Amino acid sequence: MGSVGEENKPNESSRSLSIVMYPWFAMGHLTPFLHMANKLAERGHRISFFHPKNSITKIQHFNLHPDLISFIPIDVPQVEGLPPGAETAADVPIQSQALLRLAMDRTQPAIHSLLKQIKPDFVFFDFTHWLPKLARQLGIKSVHFVIISPATVAYTFRKGQADADFMKPPEGFPSSSSIKVLTHEARVFTMGGKNKEIGSGLSFRERLMISTEECDAISFKTCREMEGQYCDYLEKRFQKPVILAGPVVPVQPTSALEGSWAEWLSNFKDKTVIYCVLGSEVRLPKDQFQELILGLEMTGLPFFAALKPPVGFETIETSLPDGFEERNKGKGIVHDGWVQQLLILAHPAVGCFVTHCGSGSLSEALVSDSQIVLLPQRGDQFINARVMSGDLKVGVEVKKGDEDGLFTKDGVCEAIKLVMDENSEVGKEVRANHAKWKEFLLGEGLESSYTDEFIHKLHGILS
Repeated sequence: MGSVGEENKPNESSRSLSIVMYPWFAMGHLTPFLHMANKLAERGHRISFFHPKNSITKIQHFNLHPDLISFIPIDVPQVEGLPPGAETAADVPIQSQALLRLAMDRTQPAIHSLLKQIKPDFVFFDFTHWLPKLARQLGIKSVHFVIISPATVAYTFRKGQADADFMKPPEGFPSSSSIKVLTHEARVFTMGGKNKEIGSGLSFRERLMISTEECDAISFKTCREMEGQYCDYLEKRFQKPVILAGPVVPVQPTSALEGSWAEWLSNFKDKTVIYCVLGSEVRLPKDQFQELILGLEMTGLPFFAALKPPVGFETIETSLPDGFEERNKGKGIVHDGWVQQLLILAHPAVGCFVTHCGSGSLSEALVSDSQIVLLPQRGDQFINARVMSGDLKVGVEVKKGDEDGLFTKDGVCEAIKLVMDENSEVGKEVRANHAKWKEFLLGEGLESSYTDEFIHKLHGILS
């Protein structure tokens, strides 16, 4: 694994570091940064965590080391077009998020003043492309802490402007990679580089490219065993260290599964229930929503789907296929609302997980005993799905149309049957690989050794 032995660690690795963290104003970024802050504080390092001031109630309970992690509130400048008082991505429609990035850009004078005052060794950042240059002027090292996977960065961080550019990997890309993109996915990646944002004059991808090109090191929350080939490619391409914080291994909650769900699941044999969830943001078109539900039904297995109502509908009940509730009474549930995902995946009755391939859900899937069916919806999820199905061979992806990206009920049913059928050769392979990776990820000392090496490499950047 490449962890550093005690005899190889220089004495300076024991010196406490001062680190500033300034993540993008969204919970999906604030929490991974804070998770990293906890790992560093556990080793005695001091963190100054910059955050939009009203977000404190949502993040303060994640601070496991309040003596070493200081929350520093940042006033978010008002920008014309943003809702009054908007501070995080949750407060802003997705089409207006560029304006929130502009507001974050306008915090630059305040950040400059704070960095001069704190004088940290490092600043960790993601979307603030201007921070590396500012940090360099103050003698501070900058780390682009990327919450998406090295594979996604390796494939998509480039200057292509046409769909055809993203149909093939960039020059020098690892030849053993299984990543191939469909036409509709290439279109999504192209759009990230075409639209210039108000204020910065940059496209979103250009913002990320500058962040990567200007920083002193790039960091990911993953491990070399899984994505080493992409890390090596990025180190060579950007000519700077890629430092890994180790895999995200979910901590099993101490709470119990809600009684009604536990009671329902207890009606079924072990490893027979399909659990399907596509994340908190995804709302499918009605026809795709119904294809998914009908595909789950076609398997003949019990299922529990936690989904948002489809686009244009207020409730799940009004959008279900005709006759669905009568046909599936007692064995099929479609629920709109938050559920205890880790506890559901840990229930003995659950045997299959249909996921949108968000990085958090994939981490939870890998340390569960549920077989994995991949149904990516956007952006980095497309690449995550190829790594899981192709490189690691731990799951099966639902087939989609190349041009339109649409899936069918037959495709959903087929993918589930492949991983669940005991006689399926594909199923045998993914079950064996999944078991191997689960054992690896839950191995004693894995996260700890990666944290030690991460800190050792930070000291190396300073020297």
